[in-house]
Amino acid sequence: MIRRNLVCAFVLASAVVAAPAFAQDNNYRLMTGPQGGVWVPLGGALKNLWEKSIPGLSVQTMPGAGIANVRGVDEGKAEIGFGNSISTVDGVNGLAPFPQKTANVCQFASLYPQYFQVVVNEDSGISSLKDLRGKAIAIQTRGNTAEAITQHILKVAGMTYSDVKANFLPSYNDAVSLLKDGHAQAFTLGTTIPAASVMDLATSRKIRVLDLKDAVEPMRKINSGYVGVSLPANTYPGQTQEATMIGYAAHLVVSCKLPEERVYTMLKAVAGAMKDLSAVNKAMERVTPKDMAEDIGVPFHPGAKRFYVEAGIKM
Repeated sequence: MIRRNLVCAFVLASAVVAAPAFAQDNNYRLMTGPQGGVWVPLGGALKNLWEKSIPGLSVQTMPGAGIANVRGVDEGKAEIGFGNSISTVDGVNGLAPFPQKTANVCQFASLYPQYFQVVVNEDSGISSLKDLRGKAIAIQTRGNTAEAITQHILKVAGMTYSDVKANFLPSYNDAVSLLKDGHAQAFTLGTTIPAASVMDLATSRKIRVLDLKDAVEPMRKINSGYVGVSLPANTYPGQTQEATMIGYAAHLVVSCKLPEERVYTMLKAVAGAMKDLSAVNKAMERVTPKDMAEDIGVPFHPGAKRFYVEAGIKM
């Protein structure tokens, strides 16, 4: 009888221990981006999609940033995160600003091009990168890809943060408020176009978007993932000429520890809902599974690889 009771007690104890683990398998954390960027609403759309597609799954969206998200997934603080190709690859290779190589970050899908932009008030007297010297600039906080790119763009112009008046802010909305009030003359951001924050600024101030054409090749020497991308004329009010921005890819990464079947199901749901997701972010309007399977130098999760192979994409 004593032995039987011990066995029962062991079984009950095991069930208690196992319960949280089982619950955790159905509670995922998705790191998005700063307020004013597209990752926040897109993250909400993905949360709704996955919760409807996978019974019992609960997804918690959390604020984040490109670099911080990759580190968060790698360190087990989140299961899913938005990232930017240029900085995620730095993580895979253990390059700054990452302290070491990421070991638990797997590619889920490439999503759309990102545009690094430098926006200034028209009356700021800034018409080129060199004119930023001595000016007050609104910059995202550390851990944001756009902040890292800002360091690079200043380096190309022969400057560091010590040559400008740097204001580190948690969101693009805060940056816009600073420019509206005249407490900053420029701000840098990396997101889709047209950026809601830039449109907001343009409702109360005349703006100028700096053409970064001459910075493309010097930027590529810093990180080969940078490319020149076109900002069509009239993307923003008063911007009558086409301009060149610094481009890179936005993508989703997942923990390599997630079950293959779960990641496969999640990716299948995303690929089948691209029309709905493009209502949140128009840049995803023509994204195909082939586009999503682009090799950006980050190892694919086995579940993602399985989906792409079944879709007829050579991996």
